[in-house]
Amino acid sequence: MRCVTLADRTLVRIAGDDAQHFLQDVVSCGVEDLPHGEARPGALLSPQGKILFAFLISREGDDGFVFELDRGAVQPFMQRMTMYRLRVKADIEELTDRPVQAVWDSAHQEGWLRDRRFQGSQAAFRAYGQGLAETASLSDYDLLRIENGVCEDGSDYLLGDAFPHDVLMDLNEGVSFSKGCFVGQEVVSRMQHRGTARRRIAIVEASSPLPETGAPLTVNGRAVGSLGTVHARTGLALVRTDKVAAALADKAPVLADDTEVSVRLPEWTGLSLQPADSAKNGD
Repeated sequence: MRCVTLADRTLVRIAGDDAQHFLQDVVSCGVEDLPHGEARPGALLSPQGKILFAFLISREGDDGFVFELDRGAVQPFMQRMTMYRLRVKADIEELTDRPVQAVWDSAHQEGWLRDRRFQGSQAAFRAYGQGLAETASLSDYDLLRIENGVCEDGSDYLLGDAFPHDVLMDLNEGVSFSKGCFVGQEVVSRMQHRGTARRRIAIVEASSPLPETGAPLTVNGRAVGSLGTVHARTGLALVRTDKVAAALADKAPVLADDTEVSVRLPEWTGLSLQPADSAKNGD
């Protein structure tokens, strides 16, 4: 078993008679069909469809939901949710007594939540407040995310700058296209049906160590993306898929600073880098 405590993550609980209906109408992911024992990705979007807050959401008890998000985003998130709450019967509180731990390379155990961002063969879990022994490092966890194409805000993209499609939420249950309206839904649905998503989180690899997070990816001197999480010679990057595809077709090198890299989309997405890609969701 590999386990690491994520000190930069914390929890918020929203609970009450109206909590499920309230959240179903506000956040991007499905809430009514969320089963116990799962942590589903989701977001609170701006009316323009961009991600203001990204989180993992799970059920707690009969009428409660727990949000895991970046510690620095907790107070703004609670303020925004309070604004939307109006006369809804739901309480919002931060849970300061439950450390967040990531667990992998283990069979599921009672009390753990399956992290649904991991859509491939690699299973990963969240444990809240269990105090498990740490057997891995944050660097190990970064490598796990990179290998599985799992991005996180702050490290791999900026809040307020990315659409759900950019960070693969349309493919990992982070967006429900069947539940009806939610904040930002009109823009996200238009991108889905018109196939206008042009940025995606990709996995990059090099034969030598990659530059630091934030380094630009370029083709013939023109920016096509930027590096996110980096672990030695591999990392994540948010890229313009059309421009990278054109570079691959022309056999033009993609560079991270001066380091040539290969670029691929996570296998579990079913997407590929082709100039006229007809993979699912039109990307």
